[in-house]
Amino acid sequence: MRSNRRMKWVAAPVVLSAALALAGCTPEQERGFLPAGSDGATNHTDGLTGLWVTSWIVLLVVGVITWSLIIWATIAYRRRKGQTGLPVQLRYNMPIETFFTVVPVILVLGFFAFTAQEQSKIETRYDSPENIVEVFGKRWAWDFNYVNEDVYFQGVQVQTNDDGSAKEETMPVLYLPVNKTTEIRLETRDVIHSFWVVEFLYKKDMIPGQTNYMSFTPTKTGTFMGKCAELCGEYHSMMLFEVRVVEQDEYDAYVKSLRDAGNTGQVSADFNPNQELFFGDEAKAQND
Repeated sequence: MRSNRRMKWVAAPVVLSAALALAGCTPEQERGFLPAGSDGATNHTDGLTGLWVTSWIVLLVVGVITWSLIIWATIAYRRRKGQTGLPVQLRYNMPIETFFTVVPVILVLGFFAFTAQEQSKIETRYDSPENIVEVFGKRWAWDFNYVNEDVYFQGVQVQTNDDGSAKEETMPVLYLPVNKTTEIRLETRDVIHSFWVVEFLYKKDMIPGQTNYMSFTPTKTGTFMGKCAELCGEYHSMMLFEVRVVEQDEYDAYVKSLRDAGNTGQVSADFNPNQELFFGDEAKAQND
């Protein structure tokens, strides 16, 4: 009887604390502290958010159960006053050991299945994307080829103010039209870089001699932060850019400004310092 009363006194504060914690969650906490502005940024971000938050909830539940069992076992089976010797030793408990084996296997398989499903959605390329942009990473800036419009933008390394913050006028900007299926073709002129738009919750490496692809549909207008996510040298931290998702008329106006400035055609990889490297069929021909 006393034991039941004690359990009630212990359980009541725990339940009350959990209810208050859940009721006081901010939108950022409900989204697992993911970057602000990422909700609905692309057609993939909501799925990634759901996978992230669900995974943390499941893992926290497992953690609470595990910690509770450890604390309970520590208290329930502690040495009492006047007790001597060792308690009764048990070799094993088959039901408990089966449970401890089956449940983790189910959790691992579940995480793997949902992760693979989400990754498959992200990595699937569009058959006929409405917008194609070729992005070149270079130490320490970015070039953007707007393939469909046959214009380009060449960036320079971001300059900083006296306080170390980036000068906005030197920031490379990638324009994308909202609600258009988009394919980003990722190239590098020198070393490995990584194209990361923070609010898009996704990044992908840019590898010499290899073209990688990102396929998505930007679904919300706004300005999003981009950066290189692969250590690439002395000024890696300043290899920044912005992505501006705009309405079609604003996008058309920007393309016209590039054309009026004489930025017609496409920037090639001719300036790549790794020109002496050969890949694929070229490497085979050299070896032959």
